[in-house]
Amino acid sequence: AEGTARLVDYCIRHFHPAAAGADTAASAAGLLREVVRVTADLAAGWMAAGFVHGVLNTDNMVVTGESFDYGPWRFLPYSDPSFTAAYFDETKLYAFGRQPSAVLWNLSQFANCLTLLAEPADLERELATYELAYREAFPRRVLDVLGLKPAGADQAVELMKALFGWMGQTHATWPQVFFDWFGGEASVERAAQSPLAGLYAASDFEDVRGLLLAHKPERPERLAHPYFRGELPASLLIEEVEALWDRIADADDWAPFYSHMERIETARQALSL
Repeated sequence: AEGTARLVDYCIRHFHPAAAGADTAASAAGLLREVVRVTADLAAGWMAAGFVHGVLNTDNMVVTGESFDYGPWRFLPYSDPSFTAAYFDETKLYAFGRQPSAVLWNLSQFANCLTLLAEPADLERELATYELAYREAFPRRVLDVLGLKPAGADQAVELMKALFGWMGQTHATWPQVFFDWFGGEASVERAAQSPLAGLYAASDFEDVRGLLLAHKPERPERLAHPYFRGELPASLLIEEVEALWDRIADADDWAPFYSHMERIETARQALSL
């Protein structure tokens, strides 16, 4: 217990000063509260970006709420809740759609460790805030990567259901869809020039289009960035990554790698999230 108390104090002092309480028990519960909050936001960010960590063991989580120790990671080629990144994950324990619940399980193991310092009921109360924190963070994160302003919680949920459902049915490329419709109504003409323009013109996209256009663009001036003048987004789909490493392995040619990283940086600046 003494060692755990020192560790809690260290984490509060360096990472989560808002967690400090009147005594050790309150501080332990406060630390769990803050870790739950930032980790829920992290999980929501993964889901909004189509990122699959791959190995969400407890030792691959960190109290700062940052992505940590991801080995066989992937970005989704298209919307698929059952998509797994690790070849050895035969039961799909850490499939894309299971990531939020896997994170919650990991947090519960962290809470178990803190029972040395705080009452289980107090820790359970903090752990129970995860679901609401995640449900609030996920729509916000999705709207962020779409460059849209909130238009109400219900509207955001309807948009996500329609968009992800349509993406799953059509296998529309995840990075391309988010690139094409960044800014919603401000990108209607851009989307019409996309490689996916045919899918966008089909009748089954009408509901998605309507929900996208119901959300106003957030900082539409970002679309003036040269990045958005092209047809294709910067992405890290596994085929692209493996092609880069093939050049390195075969000919020690790092030029494509550096060029791709420059494009990723250009996208980061253009999106300005």
